Amino acid sequence: MIAVSVKPLFIAIFTLSLFLAGILLSPSTPFSSSLVSSSSSSKRKLDIWSVRRIVEWRPCRWWLQGHLTALPAESNGYIRVDCYGGLNQMRRDFCDGVGIARLLNATLVLPKFEAAAYWNESSGFADVFDVDYFIQHINGFVKVVKELPLDIASKEPFQVDCSKRKGQFDYIESVLPSLLEHRYISITPAMSQRRDRYPKYAKAALCQACYSALRLTRSLEKKASELLEAIPKPFLSLHLRFEPDMVAYSQCEYSGLSIASTEAIEAARGDRKPWTGELARIWRKRGKCPLTPNETAIILKALSIPTNTSIYLAAGDGLMEIEGLTSVYTNVYKKSALLSGEDFTSMHGNTKAALDYYVSINSDSYMATYFGNMDKMVAAMRAYKGLYKTLFLSRRAFAELTFQGLKGKELMQALWTAHKEDFVMGRGSALPDCFCEFKF
Repeated sequence: MIAVSVKPLFIAIFTLSLFLAGILLSPSTPFSSSLVSSSSSSKRKLDIWSVRRIVEWRPCRWWLQGHLTALPAESNGYIRVDCYGGLNQMRRDFCDGVGIARLLNATLVLPKFEAAAYWNESSGFADVFDVDYFIQHINGFVKVVKELPLDIASKEPFQVDCSKRKGQFDYIESVLPSLLEHRYISITPAMSQRRDRYPKYAKAALCQACYSALRLTRSLEKKASELLEAIPKPFLSLHLRFEPDMVAYSQCEYSGLSIASTEAIEAARGDRKPWTGELARIWRKRGKCPLTPNETAIILKALSIPTNTSIYLAAGDGLMEIEGLTSVYTNVYKKSALLSGEDFTSMHGNTKAALDYYVSINSDSYMATYFGNMDKMVAAMRAYKGLYKTLFLSRRAFAELTFQGLKGKELMQALWTAHKEDFVMGRGSALPDCFCEFKF
């Protein structure tokens, strides 16, 4: 009797155990996923893009959805924006100029892109940007003309250089009188201008110009699209700045560089001598020194970016010490290798920069070792397109942590923590002029 009663009980318990084990280990149950998750997370840390963001920057509704203030019937005159430097600096100045033209109720003349031998440049605005597309999409925000009236076309514009103005510079007080007197002026926008004092209709014109109305020419966009297609997916676009002029401008010194790099930096220094002693230490801890390719590779590893990641190098000519990156990250691609030799050699600085810009705003993820004009534009355009895998590597954090003597795993963990905070809070991911914070 005893044997007969125990056997069914044993079978029942055994069957129930198997049933529960099946539930627990089934890949579709929350139990099993948590077990697998905890097991895998203990083996490999997730990369930086897996961190949940708290803040994102999105285009402000007043710009995208707000009603436009009608343009006045009469214009106060004509403004031409004179742009200097590299492509993205000229793009920034032109966008500012659109806002200024609207602020002053002026008619905008297509800008003048100054030829810059330093940038190996001879292309103008129409060589890079689709003029007809711009005029079509800026319609209603500001008046634009391709050609001046005959009575004005024969004159040179009265030059108003605002680039050196400081402090609370006001365009209405300082520039409008010249516009009313001469009817045709050229301006170089001031970097220190107070955009927060613009009425919204002027800011909206600036935003529309920068993020909706400027498109590459069809031929240049076609070439950029072909370059984008040639890069193995998914890929990270990395804007790496370690050229001789950049290092010379920073006034930083580096140990362990090759003889060729050292000589190139010295040739670019001119009168700009590097800081020494305690001043050099303070300067570096303030984040003023460009990251080397080797330092960049260290940070990428700290952020758990796999070493087999496809990386597009968005960088100009003359990049130094690149082996410090490619010895760790072996799948690095350059436009000079992906484009045909004839295509590449026929391109100037602006058109090369336009390719980097296009690829970077359409990349799966974007990182930059600097926060220059290109980086600000790319980050904002990526936010405009809803692409938030964007991060600026922190020169300050790297300098401070290494000065503390951190090495190995301690340094890696500290770098992860510093950059995680930046990514979570969306720091640097867009400019505040046209974008508003969105908190989860």
